[in-house]
Amino acid sequence: MKFSDFDFHPDLFKGVKIAGFKEPSPIQAMAIPIVANGSDLIGQAYTGTGKTAAFGLPIIDKIAKGEIERALVITPTRELATQVADELYHLGRFAGIRTLTVYGGVGYGRQIALIHKGVQIVVATPGRLKDLYKKGKIETFNPEIVVLDEADEMLDMGFLDEIKEIFEYIPQNRQTLLFSATIPEPIRELAKDILYKPEVVSVVDQEETTNNIIDQRYYVIKEEQRDEALVRLLETEETDKCIVFCRMKREVERVTEHLEAMGFNAKGLHGDMEQTERDEVIKAYRRGEVKIMVATDVAARGLDVKNITHVINYHIPFDPQSYVHRIGRTGRAGKSGQAITLVTTEEFRELQRIQKEVGAQMRLSVIEEEQGVDEAGREYLVERIRDIPVHSDAAAMIALMQEMDEKILLQKLMSYLIEQEYQKITSRIGFDQEMVDDMMQNYADEQKIAKQSNRRKKRR
Repeated sequence: MKFSDFDFHPDLFKGVKIAGFKEPSPIQAMAIPIVANGSDLIGQAYTGTGKTAAFGLPIIDKIAKGEIERALVITPTRELATQVADELYHLGRFAGIRTLTVYGGVGYGRQIALIHKGVQIVVATPGRLKDLYKKGKIETFNPEIVVLDEADEMLDMGFLDEIKEIFEYIPQNRQTLLFSATIPEPIRELAKDILYKPEVVSVVDQEETTNNIIDQRYYVIKEEQRDEALVRLLETEETDKCIVFCRMKREVERVTEHLEAMGFNAKGLHGDMEQTERDEVIKAYRRGEVKIMVATDVAARGLDVKNITHVINYHIPFDPQSYVHRIGRTGRAGKSGQAITLVTTEEFRELQRIQKEVGAQMRLSVIEEEQGVDEAGREYLVERIRDIPVHSDAAAMIALMQEMDEKILLQKLMSYLIEQEYQKITSRIGFDQEMVDDMMQNYADEQKIAKQSNRRKKRR
């Protein structure tokens, strides 16, 4: 299928062509005809699969053809609202489409004035939109199509009550589209309330959960090795744009400071930052002025940036779905990506659970320094040799090898010493497969002993 197969308004085709769209993505191919036909829709897809165009193109087409006048898109964050509005504007600019972002943290006046002037597409966050409706500021804004984007993110952020209240102000004779990466029970219940006989399409299974163009690796490390492992990876990996995920905002700040001190071009992103500062960081990252973004899951929600080559989990995420969300930010648009997770021995079983639940093909890796001994290593060995006492059997062993050239014998002995001392000269980070297997066997033995002990206690 090609975009030319859709019966779009000629002015919309101009925007599609300049955007470089040629063949629709799976979610676009499935959703566009449904939206065009006027049916309600549940679309299961992650950010980055082309879902904005999946609902945006048929909406713009309907406006351009005079079939509808206004549409509303509700998104969980200001950043996503801005991205969606920008993309819709660029797709529909030749058709005269005007878009507006509505969010909190700024004055009401301009937003209300532009809505009353008749912008065709409003992209809004739930909190500000609810306030505008509740205070009677936009009672004349009656969209014919309403899109609920990233519905599960809104659930996670506690916006479900606001969403339900917003739909009390919107006319019933509307077309409603709901997009969500996951469909938990509260979202299913919401869909029953706000949608009418929806058609359901999903691209999650084939595009996200088993994305085989993402190389997924993990490193089993000691807790005190996290910072060193991260630095080594950033030094050795060929990264263009990289996201380092941390669990907590204080961790984001500390890791960012550490990376900046080590000379890396890194910035942090977390929920306690001022909105203007967040916007500056995101814009700099999107333009490539910042190469490494250190972020929490909440701060990175809705962030859609192209050409992210690496996702590094500084800590393992709290749940399997967070893992899928994190790594889904790389390996997009047919490009390969790298997803790297650092885990300690204590966290290893949690990693196995995530691996099993999401069907991820992860491989164990270790971080090796380049083979060979540098100048500092050579100096260390020289001092080590000078300090070694002569063993009583040394002369006898040399006598056993008297047929060997003395120079060759010396080189072989030096080579043996280098191999023995290699771990002191260089530092490999991460357990290899044999060490991990031993670790798991020890864990199994401990569990077996604990069960036997519990059985004995019960008998007593």
